[in-house]
Formats: sequence, C-alpha cells, structure tokens
Amino acid sequence: MDFAFDARTEELRAKLLAFMDEYVYPAEAIAHEQRQLLASPWDQPVIVEELKAEARKQGLWNLFFVDQHSLPDAGHGAGLTNLQYAPLAEITGRSPQLAPTALNCAAPDTGNMEVLAQFGTDKQKKQWLEPLLAGEIRSAFAMTEPEVASSDATNIQTRIDRDGDDYVINGRKWYISGAMNPDCKIFIVMGKTDPDGEDIRRQQSMILVPRDTPGLEVRRAMQVYGYEDHSHGGHAEIVFSDVRVPASNLIGEEGGGFAIAQARLGPGRIHHCMRLIGMAERAIELMCRRAVSREAFGKAIAQQGVVQNWIADARVTVEQLRLLVLKTAWLMDTAGNRGAHTEIQAIKIATPRAVVDILDKAVQVHGAGGVSQDFPLAELGAGARTLRLADGPDEVHQRSLARRELKKYL
Repeated sequence: MDFAFDARTEELRAKLLAFMDEYVYPAEAIAHEQRQLLASPWDQPVIVEELKAEARKQGLWNLFFVDQHSLPDAGHGAGLTNLQYAPLAEITGRSPQLAPTALNCAAPDTGNMEVLAQFGTDKQKKQWLEPLLAGEIRSAFAMTEPEVASSDATNIQTRIDRDGDDYVINGRKWYISGAMNPDCKIFIVMGKTDPDGEDIRRQQSMILVPRDTPGLEVRRAMQVYGYEDHSHGGHAEIVFSDVRVPASNLIGEEGGGFAIAQARLGPGRIHHCMRLIGMAERAIELMCRRAVSREAFGKAIAQQGVVQNWIADARVTVEQLRLLVLKTAWLMDTAGNRGAHTEIQAIKIATPRAVVDILDKAVQVHGAGGVSQDFPLAELGAGARTLRLADGPDEVHQRSLARRELKKYL
C-alpha cells in the first residue's frame, strides 16, 4: 500500500503551507481588529478579500471542486480527487475561520456548489453556481428546523406547495450557516412537496430561494457556545411566509430532496473531518509550545508526566484518524460515496469526538489563556463540538453503522 502523496498534491501542499505562514496566520489578528471597526458585525474584514485575491493568484482556489465537467467552461476548480484534496483541507483546518474562506472552500458553499454542479439545470448553474465558484457571492443550506428532531430528515415540516407556475414556501429554519453574511444571496431550501406520500423519503424536495424574495425573513443570529461565528457569516433563524419562487427554481425533480441531501452530506462530512485533523494539529502545536515555555512547581510543564501523556495520546489519535480519513477519501474516489458509506460514518463518529478531547487537553495546558480570546483554542473547541451535531449527530451514525454490521449476522 502506497501512503505517499502524488506530485500534484505535494506541489499544492508546499504552496498552501507557505500561503498559510505568509498570509493566513498573520491575518488572524488583523481580521479580529478590523472586525471591531465594521459597521455591521456580519460584514467581512478587508483582509479576507485580500486573502481571497492572493489565493486565487497563486492557484489555491476551489481546490475542493472535483467535477469540472458540469459547466460549459472547464477550469473552475483544481480538478483534484478526494484523496488529493484531503491533506490540503487538513491544512486549512489549522485556521478554520480564515483559510477555507480564503480558498473558496468553506462550508456551506462547497456543498451547495456540488449540489448545483450535480443536480442543477444549465440556467441554475449560470445564475448561481458560476458566481459561487468565482467567490462573488455566498450561499446557505436551509434544512434544520427548531420544531422537529432534524437528525431525522423525514421529520422536516417546511412546505413547498405548487401553485401554477410557482412554488410557495412556508416554514421555519434555524442554525442556517452563513445566512447572516450580507454576501449570502441564495438559499437551498429543503421542504415537503408531498407530505402525505407513501414513501417518506420521496416527500421532500429542494428549491432555490434568492435572499431578496418577499416573505423570507432572516429573524436572528444563533449563537454557538456564545460565539456568533462572524467569520462564517453566522448561523441564522429564518422564517418563510408565503415565499413565492418560479417552479424552475426546483433542484432536480419533486421528491428528490432526500436523495440530494444524502449526496450533499457525504462529501460535506469528510471535508469537516479533514479540517478537524488540521484543528487537532494546531492544538498539538500550541500545546507543545506552551508546555516548553512555562514552568510550574519548579520544572517545565513539558516535564510533567500527565502533559507528556496528553501529547503522546494526541499524536497517536491524529495519526489514526488521518489514515481513516485518507482511506475514506480513496474509497469515495474509487467506489463512490455509496461504496464508502461505512467509512464516512466511521470518520464522522470518531473525528469530532477525538478532536474535542485533544482541544480540551490543549486548553488545560494553557490554563486561563486556553479559554481566552488570546488563543484560538476556545473558538476551535466550540466549532469541533458543534461538528458532533452537524451533518447528523453521532448517535444517528452509530445507529446506522451498527445496523450495517449486524446485517452480516442476521
């Protein structure tokens, strides 16, 4: 088995690591300072646009975008496989508030672009996918609802009713990532077009709703452990009241929403796990630097046995997770998302849980500084813990994975 990265991956890794050192890490403090001076907390700091311009100039743009053949003109992405993209996404995870956005590889846009590339009409691609790939606009994916357990997507209650040449949408969504960003111009909304249909997985559809459509109200920003996540454009509660859009805004066919969601969430889950490994690497680096620079009870913290155990365990865990993520990426490339279903669920269960623990140990080594704004650990911790819920909570994946294992013996 060959564990080496190919020449294309190594070339991009070297370029991206240099980009992080020269531009991204120095920009973290600058972005924080600029954000304090903005008229709206949801506006993007100037430094973000500068990072995007530099990334594009260096060819570090749309690295996630595998399918270039869905557009009239190729060249919108790097044309990488999942296996090639994995180590690059990991690097961006070291600065999740800036790096993915700088490279136009940030959620939820990545998943939305993949949906449009795979299921969108030529008109939908021209109107929404191309400006998303160009980094001119942002987008949101409106699926989760406060009134039902959205971990079971068949519970969704938002209605999408046909009325002549239009669809009319009514419902309430929350934790809709990116929706507070003023550059978010389009929502992909999941709701029910056939709520009484016999097949519960054919009741849902997905539809495009421009932000300025009458009846669409972005009601408030939702916090995550007290953070409003300004860098990603926040997480919003949204109400749809008789929102009317043309029938041509439907993505795919009526009843295809559940299948589209599954196609979207597979790559989204592995992208999260790729970046989580980068977050863990950043935590280990910070933990080691802190441990060798501070003394307690007459010796360096790095000489304390418990801290050494934490560092060793973190290294072992990250190496295990990385191999599982790379295997999953390889399977997605060779066997398709369905062929990698078990592994996608495995990494989604294991990675956020383990990275939360590594970040917690890094906070302990930093003491009070670990929970402060002077280090990125607290914010990284909030993000990692949220990913135990996003794209399906641990327990849903465990349930499905256990059933697949038990099936072999029944």
